[in-house]
Amino acid sequence: MKRTIKYMIKYWHFYLIGTLTMVLAIALDMNSPIITGRIIDEVIIGGEVSMFQTLILLLLMISLGRAFFGYFKELTFDIAGANIIKALRKDLFDHIQSLSQNFFEEKNTGELMSRLKDDGDKIWHGISFGIMLVVEMLIVLVVACILMLNISVKLSLITFIGLPFIGYFAYKLEREIDGVYEKISEKNAELNTTAQENIAGVRLVKAFAREKHEIKKFLSQNKAYYDLNMDYAKSMSRRFPNIQFISDIIPILVVVLGGVFVIDETLTVGTLAKFMGYSYMIVWPMRMIGWISSIMAEAFSAMKQIDKVFDQQPEITDSPEAISVEHCLGTITFDHVHLSFKDQEVLKDINFTVKPGQTLAIMGTTGSGKTSIINLLERFYEPSKGQVKLDGRDIRGLTLESLRSKIAVVMQEVFLFSDSILNNIHFGSKKFLAMDNIMASASAAEAHDFINRMEDSYDTVIGERGIGLSGGQKQRISIARAFSKEAKILVMDDATSALDMETEHEIQKEVNKLKGVTKIIVAHRISAVKEADEIIILDHGEIVERGTHASLLKQKGRYFNTFNEQYEGYMG
Repeated sequence: MKRTIKYMIKYWHFYLIGTLTMVLAIALDMNSPIITGRIIDEVIIGGEVSMFQTLILLLLMISLGRAFFGYFKELTFDIAGANIIKALRKDLFDHIQSLSQNFFEEKNTGELMSRLKDDGDKIWHGISFGIMLVVEMLIVLVVACILMLNISVKLSLITFIGLPFIGYFAYKLEREIDGVYEKISEKNAELNTTAQENIAGVRLVKAFAREKHEIKKFLSQNKAYYDLNMDYAKSMSRRFPNIQFISDIIPILVVVLGGVFVIDETLTVGTLAKFMGYSYMIVWPMRMIGWISSIMAEAFSAMKQIDKVFDQQPEITDSPEAISVEHCLGTITFDHVHLSFKDQEVLKDINFTVKPGQTLAIMGTTGSGKTSIINLLERFYEPSKGQVKLDGRDIRGLTLESLRSKIAVVMQEVFLFSDSILNNIHFGSKKFLAMDNIMASASAAEAHDFINRMEDSYDTVIGERGIGLSGGQKQRISIARAFSKEAKILVMDDATSALDMETEHEIQKEVNKLKGVTKIIVAHRISAVKEADEIIILDHGEIVERGTHASLLKQKGRYFNTFNEQYEGYMG
């Protein structure tokens, strides 16, 4: 809540302008009962017909003025809300981007999308339309009550007697639906996640004939979401009729008692009509208070959900002494590096150095810690012990941006944006790349030919996560993206697993041409690593073998066995 108020203060001038135009609209509105009373007393009863046209014209002018100021009132409050939610979403997105890898391993895409979109919309509705209604309701209540007291204290007391009861029921309603809205928001995030995962993985669902299972799963979550909304509806149905009943009974009591005053000639009919006009102005907020409570409760609940994300702090950040490195040679050193997760050691005493122009290959079984080494180099995680160094300097002393700008990575899990192939390749470079550079990167990745065969060539828009492309095509675009960065360090994490041997060999030749570039290749195939300057074999997070292709074959250990499995009995 406090965080949202800070954004609201930033745009206070819109709220001020909106409130001023609101006051002008209300001021005009307060004259309508006066003119109505005069029409009854002076024209209808008094017979002063000459006043009729003037009074009607005044009512018309009041209506036009109220519409004019009402337009600017709505506009300025909407502008305030739009600006606030724009800034809030930007800061939330920036904050999410800054969070460490652990956060994204615990949260899912659907939940974060719900915070950015759904909860953002609820806050927008609350801080624009909701705030406008609250301010308008308070001003109307205060002004109308003063004018009513000026007409008749007794009638005013009859009107005011219902206000405490309405306040009580509104408070109870807000308390009930506040908790329900928080649960609705969480369930909505789960529903979004299930839908997003199933749409993204629709081919997998169909391939395993699991449509019925996934539909059942979605229906179960949808039913839970429906039940929560029904809880909300029940809360509204319990409390809202009470508010309506009180707001309906008040005008009846005013008419009865006011009629007595008219008969006793304590009030004129016109004065009673004027009083009734003001009392209806109070009845309107009374009727709206349940709805306003609902809007604000929904907004407050959304604020709490967004605050939970803002309260998450990145585990890996730039230290105050961190420096930005503009140029580097690219020497990578792992110096007695250990890595642990939840008391489980993932990497144990890892030592190696890779110099510019050299290639380090990493092999090992699944779960042996290969990708963890890459994650440490990128500072997605911090070592439990030891140091990871770039050009002899601990990478914890470098800014994250400058470190990662020196590294081009081909991820094990290829991710492509729902955008053109051109933009997906260009994503690798912050600087502008001419089309020739894009095509050169694609050619080096053996992607140019298949891209050119597409109807729109490099302008072809690919589906989410590369839907419509084969695994090999996605990998080649991902490799082209890394080449386009022209970084001092190239990391390929099982980057050619979906490629045939011939294509893999051609890409390896292009990688070997990168002079002065430090290369780390993670792979399962001997063909992808045999030309490396050093090969390390991992097992349960430890280096169990190391050497060149030839020296490892002579050792006749794990590497030798893997070679025999892949090359059918070659004995060196």
